[in-house]
Amino acid sequence: MAQTQALNTLAFDVRTALKEGIARLRAAAVPSYTLAAELLLIHAVGRDRTWIYSHAEELIHPAVVEKYFGLIARRAAGEPTQHLTGKQEFWGLEFEVTPAVLIPRPETEHVVEVALERLGAAGIKIDMKTGSPTPPLRIADVGTGSGCIAVALAQELPHATIVATDISAAALEVAGHNAARHRVAERVRFVETDLLSGVALSPDGAGHPPPLFDLIVSNPPYVARNHAAALAREVREHEPETALFGGATGVEMYARLIEHAGALLRARGNLVVELGYGAADSVRAILAAQAGWANICITNDLAGIPRVLAAERI
Repeated sequence: MAQTQALNTLAFDVRTALKEGIARLRAAAVPSYTLAAELLLIHAVGRDRTWIYSHAEELIHPAVVEKYFGLIARRAAGEPTQHLTGKQEFWGLEFEVTPAVLIPRPETEHVVEVALERLGAAGIKIDMKTGSPTPPLRIADVGTGSGCIAVALAQELPHATIVATDISAAALEVAGHNAARHRVAERVRFVETDLLSGVALSPDGAGHPPPLFDLIVSNPPYVARNHAAALAREVREHEPETALFGGATGVEMYARLIEHAGALLRARGNLVVELGYGAADSVRAILAAQAGWANICITNDLAGIPRVLAAERI
């Protein structure tokens, strides 16, 4: 309390506040402490990075100073920067983030990239040879969390409708906000269910079954339970367990996901999933043990780690 009262009486300009924030996070051994201090200051003052550096000598209101150093203290105690600012960028889009969802990671963008590659010409709204509209696409995003993959694909594929599932109602609420923010809510249907178990293929009013999916994507829980202690404190203590842990070994979820996808993908439809560290061989073996899959490929992330597996349904 004494420190807070002292901060209210001190005159902090932008440069001094940022330097002090960086120093406190560095002392707390916070990863990427300079970036975190910048983002928290941007959030506290309600400005952008350009303003921060072009107004370095401008005095900050004491109430804002207090807010900023309160955020710095919470970050130093382990709360993720994204939970403190309430947002994270993914695929060039800003997403709402809360403790109810997994924070979108840059490596998950590879799932979107591979999905678009797999769709090929079907992912272009207009047939480049005939000029005719491309047939509509039906996509499922399993374990949607913040909705980042579903929303990114909806942005890229205006002729697609997407079913986005999650076992968490709180996560689906956040995903719904993000779909509305990016004006794709009318093409993304959110379903509270475990994987794809609640996505029925029941006949419509005319007795016709709905179409199968052209593409199923997922960033499933893939951390092994016994690896929890090895996770960063920010992840282990603040991100939802249901979005992190995939069973005792971390690959249990893939077997069920592949089974569901096998039943719901059309012929030549594709499954694209993010892989946990060291899971590539195990997931490939699960696919190999089930009939009906071909064109299995694994894509590495920028660090050279096998990150995305794609397979085509025969």
